[in-house]
Amino acid sequence: MRAFFSRFKLLGIVLLVLSAIIITLFYNALKPEKRLPVYQPADFDPSLVDPAVSHVRNYHTVADFSLINQNGDTITQANYDDKIYIADFFFTTCPSICPIMTENMVYLQEELAGDKDILLLSHSVTPEIDSVAQLRRYADDKGVLDEKWNLVTGDKKQIYRLARKSYMAVKTDGDGGPFDMIHTENFILVDRKKRIRGTYDGTKREEMDRLLEDIEILKAAEDDSQ
Repeated sequence: MRAFFSRFKLLGIVLLVLSAIIITLFYNALKPEKRLPVYQPADFDPSLVDPAVSHVRNYHTVADFSLINQNGDTITQANYDDKIYIADFFFTTCPSICPIMTENMVYLQEELAGDKDILLLSHSVTPEIDSVAQLRRYADDKGVLDEKWNLVTGDKKQIYRLARKSYMAVKTDGDGGPFDMIHTENFILVDRKKRIRGTYDGTKREEMDRLLEDIEILKAAEDDSQ
């Protein structure tokens, strides 16, 4: 009798294990796959968006640009073709949030150093102060890897348009002084199609880890679509 019940006990354990496996497989098959949203100007705080694009709810992409990096090289959208990248706005003499943002960009640079598909792009909001030489000194001081991270300067009106019409990352205050562009702490995740896929508080390390997780989600979704 004891052997009879022992056999049923073994059968019960086997059935329990099989049931757990089947339930797990069904759960994984049925649970929705996490996808990143595609952000449009209408999704942002209106104070960050140029009124000319504030109504846009579909098909928004980052506009073409031509700026100069820390090596005096011209940087355009072509340098970011078929790349995922992280953009922000800063200035080298900023005493408040910029040092923290730069520290977190350095952290991202280190974490993504082996991934050639991911680049970084930082725009100066005071290009009249941030010359190529100034950006070079800043890059050397912070340990910027030139092949990974462009610090760019150039025409202020172009940077302003990019900030307000493409990235939704800058507020306005004043009418022509060196600090009339008030940049946010936002880091912006841009996909290979030049679409905004996420924004992150560049002063918080936990937000950087969330950004890194979102990059993996984005890359996985790209692999699934191929």
